[in-house]
Amino acid sequence: MDMVRRTHGSDIVPAGRVSPVSSYNEWDPLEEVIVGRLEAAVIPSDHPVVTCNIPGMAARAQSLLAGFRYPQIMIEPAQRELDGFVALLQSLDIVVRRPEAVDHRKRFSTPEWSSRGFCNSCPRDSMLVIGDEIIETPMVWPCRYFETHSYRPILKDYFRRGARWTAAPRPQLTDELFDSKFRVPRKGEPVSYILTEFEPVFDAADFFRCGRDLFVIRSNVTNASGIEWLGRHLGDGYHIHEIESRCPNPMHIDTTILPLGPGKILINPEYIDVDRLPAVLKKWDALVAPEPDPITEPMLRITSLCGKWLNMNVLMVDEKRVIVDRHHTRTIRAFEGWGFEPIPCDFLHYAAFGGAFHCATLDVRRRGTLESYF
Repeated sequence: MDMVRRTHGSDIVPAGRVSPVSSYNEWDPLEEVIVGRLEAAVIPSDHPVVTCNIPGMAARAQSLLAGFRYPQIMIEPAQRELDGFVALLQSLDIVVRRPEAVDHRKRFSTPEWSSRGFCNSCPRDSMLVIGDEIIETPMVWPCRYFETHSYRPILKDYFRRGARWTAAPRPQLTDELFDSKFRVPRKGEPVSYILTEFEPVFDAADFFRCGRDLFVIRSNVTNASGIEWLGRHLGDGYHIHEIESRCPNPMHIDTTILPLGPGKILINPEYIDVDRLPAVLKKWDALVAPEPDPITEPMLRITSLCGKWLNMNVLMVDEKRVIVDRHHTRTIRAFEGWGFEPIPCDFLHYAAFGGAFHCATLDVRRRGTLESYF
């Protein structure tokens, strides 16, 4: 079969065929997206790399209930919100793909350890789209080791139609990867990480894309070796910039800093020091996220895996339209003041399963081309 072969960062597809996967940034017009599922979700395993990222009372409850299915009292309201979100995307003429529903209570093992699963609510974590390529990431939570298997029918379909499909080296996740003396830093102490550099690991959600430039935070699921692996894989056509986060238990970039369009970046005032941003980002307008609206429902406050700043976890439909949680009225007003068109949608109960709109989606195709913005 004749092939068109180009440098990394451009398409490598069968001659005359256009890849169904094409996404270079976070804001070009969204055409196709993968959205997660909640069926048969299981409370994640009681492992230090899991509990170090779960705040307060939720961590204690998680340790006691690890491996059990989430109760219906949590799944049902989140499922209603998820159904409404999918319907909203479809009403905007966006193609929505969904993973298979699987039983996450099934136990699996490697020669070194065994675990039950978690859920497939957040495709943003396990797969990274760079142009026409989908990269399966080497995630560090043992309960997520085989999570991308539920997406395999979609990935195989994209591959047959011309997309590139890559998997980073699958990690061993042995004790050598984790600092046995780690504790979450107290306020005022330097940020530290539970991960060593034993092997490359990273979650895709610790990166965001601005054309030829990618930005990343180190975290309790992404180490320097993982960042180095991705940089070598992408080659000289891309540049990766590390952003310093002041979050005491960092995990995923999209409640810390997120681009909204060329020249505009949303920042968390608790976690980001604007003066310490990479030089290229200092040229952009830093839009400071407002304080989240208070959440008073006790169950929501206890069960969120993601802390309080999920009002930042938005999904850009294009450079103007942005999907925002209806509860966060301050954030909606801020977007309006910045010249955006917010689209309100209920999604608070989804936080118990790992995030909000940005986490729950993987933008597979956006109408745009590879550009340099810096």
